[in-house]
Amino acid sequence: MKVRAFSLLALLLMGASQLAHADTAKFGFVNSERVMREAAPAVRAQQRIEKEFAKRDQDLQRMAKDLESLQKDLENENSKMSAAERQKKERSFTDLSRDFQRKQREFREDLNQRRNEELASIIEKTNQVIKQIAESEKYDVIFQDVVYANPRIDITDRVLKALGDLK
Repeated sequence: MKVRAFSLLALLLMGASQLAHADTAKFGFVNSERVMREAAPAVRAQQRIEKEFAKRDQDLQRMAKDLESLQKDLENENSKMSAAERQKKERSFTDLSRDFQRKQREFREDLNQRRNEELASIIEKTNQVIKQIAESEKYDVIFQDVVYANPRIDITDRVLKALGDLK
């Protein structure tokens, strides 16, 4: 019984000493969503991606208009066309639609791949900056993606500034 009481007392004292040390711990928080939206490397990456995919996007929009126009022609002139002419236009519409869907799928896949590549690079740079700030300013822990953090421990602005200084 005495051993059990002594063990319990020892555990309580160790817990109290850890709580005392926790008061001196330095915590930080980084809003990752904000970093991905506002950081200079993220903005530059988004601009690169938009520029890289602009022509393909325009081509897809043009194809979509062509499809819409062809569909309207089929609907409006259906009664005026011969069976052979209607069949030819329907085949043309089906082929164009299939080509459009294929190109649209490839576009989305390529776009997602490029975004993921850029995102990985931004995350790597962000983590390096966070680690540098943590080491230089003696943080014990820096959290990302939490439900709530007191603005007093938010270091997102410092991370954004450091990322903005990177080239």
